[in-house]
Amino acid sequence: MASQADDAYVSNENEAKGPPVIAVYGASGHTGRFVVAELRRRNLPVIAIGRSAARLDRLDVAATRVAALDDPTALDQALAGATVVINCAGPFLDTAQPIIEAALRRGTSYLDVTAEQQAARDTFAHYDEAARRAGVKIIPAASFFGGLADLLVRAAMEGRRKADQVRIGVALDNWKPTQGTRITGQRNNVPRVTLADGALVTLDPSAFPDTWDFPAPFHRQDVAAVPLSEIIAIARDPRIANAGSVMNVRPLTELNDARTPGPIAADALGRSAQTFVVDVIVENEGGQRRATATGQDIYAVTAPIVVEAAERIFRGHVRASDNGAFALSELFEPRAFLAAIAAHYPGFQTRFSFNEAEND
Repeated sequence: MASQADDAYVSNENEAKGPPVIAVYGASGHTGRFVVAELRRRNLPVIAIGRSAARLDRLDVAATRVAALDDPTALDQALAGATVVINCAGPFLDTAQPIIEAALRRGTSYLDVTAEQQAARDTFAHYDEAARRAGVKIIPAASFFGGLADLLVRAAMEGRRKADQVRIGVALDNWKPTQGTRITGQRNNVPRVTLADGALVTLDPSAFPDTWDFPAPFHRQDVAAVPLSEIIAIARDPRIANAGSVMNVRPLTELNDARTPGPIAADALGRSAQTFVVDVIVENEGGQRRATATGQDIYAVTAPIVVEAAERIFRGHVRASDNGAFALSELFEPRAFLAAIAAHYPGFQTRFSFNEAEND
C-alpha cells in the first residue's frame, strides 16, 4: 500500500450542505448491514456507500451514494459531509488505500474492520503522519478480529510496566463464513507474523501450543496458530515483548470447506447462533492476568465495536489533538470501551482475573 505524497493531504472543508454524517463504505455487505443497523439504533446520521446502486437501494437508509474504488472523484464526492467513514469492504489489502486517501483529502476520520495483518501494518506505516497533517483519526481493525483482543490486552495490562508474554486464544463453536471472508482468504496470501522479542517476525507454528483450556462452554480445545490483525495492534504497545494468537481447529475446518454455508440469522437482530470466546493471558515474572470476552456472532459484534469508536469521534468525545493512526486501545480507555460494547450488544460479557505478585 503506497501512499501519495504527504503534501496531497490537506484537510478540506466539506462541500456538502447540511449536518455532518457517518459514512459506511461496503454498507450492503454482511458486516456493513450490521454496522448501518447499529448506527440507526443509535440515531446517528448515516450515508450508505458502495459499488452497486441496486444493492444499496435495498437498505433502509435515507441517503446512498455509489463510488468505485478506482474513481477518486467519486470517492471524494461520496464522502462529502462525512465526519467519519467506516470501511466494511474487504479485502482491505485492496480497499483501505483508496478510501483512506479519499478520507484524507476530505478531512474525514477513517475506521475499518480488517482482520488482515498486512492491511493494518500498511495503514499504520503509511498514514499516521498524513492523518496528523490532515487533522483526522485513523483506526484499522476496529472489529472482532483485531480490536477486541487489543482492548482486552490493554485492559489486563492496566497499571503494569511490562508483559513478557501475551497469549490470545479464540474459540468459535462454528464458522459459517460470508462470501467476503472467503474472497479475503483467497486474496490474503501474505505470510502471517507474531511478536517476538519486541519485533514482528514470520509465524513459526511450532512455537504455539496444540491445546487451550478455554472457559466454559468450550473447555479444552485443539488449536492452531492463527495470528490476525490483533498482533499488529498489540505490537504498538512497547511494554509487550511477545504475543501470539491461536484458534480452535473446528471452525477453521469449516472455514476451509467450500461446502460450508454462509451465516443464517437466528434472532431479531439478524445474528447467527454462533458463539465465541476471546481469552487473553498476560504473563510476566509477577504472575498472570486473564481477560475474557464472550458473546454471539463474530460479524455482528463488530458493529458495536466500530460504531462505538465512530460515535465517539463523531461527537467529539476524544481530544482534538489526538490525530494520527491508532489502535483502538490507544485512543480509548479499554475497560470503559468494553463496557460500552456490552451496553449496546445483548449477551456480550467480559471477565477479568488476576494472579500475580504486587510488583513487576
